Amino acid sequence: MFDITSLWLFIVAVFLLSVTPGPDLAYVVGQSVANGRRAGVISAAGVALGSCTHALASVVGLTALIAASPTLFNVVKLAGALYLIYLGSRFILGTFGKEQADDPEQPRIRPEASLRSLLTRGFITTLTNPKVLLFFVSFFPQFVVPGGEHQVESFLLLGVAYTLVAFLTDATFALLAGSAMGVVSGNRKLQKLMDRIVGTAFIGLGIRLSLTQR
Repeated sequence: MFDITSLWLFIVAVFLLSVTPGPDLAYVVGQSVANGRRAGVISAAGVALGSCTHALASVVGLTALIAASPTLFNVVKLAGALYLIYLGSRFILGTFGKEQADDPEQPRIRPEASLRSLLTRGFITTLTNPKVLLFFVSFFPQFVVPGGEHQVESFLLLGVAYTLVAFLTDATFALLAGSAMGVVSGNRKLQKLMDRIVGTAFIGLGIRLSLTQR
């Protein structure tokens, strides 16, 4: 029914891509450190939604079209870079707010870090990540038999496999990084320092992303 070759090799490749430092992993880890494990896992779900969109786009040819067009590719690339810089700036600027009295019952997730915002940010981070886009265009076809009768189904299945592996990897990192939240949340100075480090990392990734070549 499917025209897929070497599915396990594909899964290993996806795992290696997922553990490679990049915007998606940085976003998930950053949210987990700043807001706790729950925020990290929700962010990973947002990243997974973005991966699903890439998978659907690859089936209808939009991903290949964007990768083939220098203008469209640069638009996506710059949008992703600016978004990462925006997120990083919010982290840093948030550390210069008024000092608040310690409250042991303060929720781990900040008011602005709602379910919707975490999902949306993760979604946009992945959707505008050229690394993911190029992976779908250049790597996926190598695991589908040319001229097969079930190419659409095969691409969709590979997209599902990619999304599941990437989500489980990101969620694992989120849970591990969230362990630091217990230490950070009890020390406002350390929390500010961590937010500034995460924000600086986001801005650095945004700048690096803007320099990405096809």
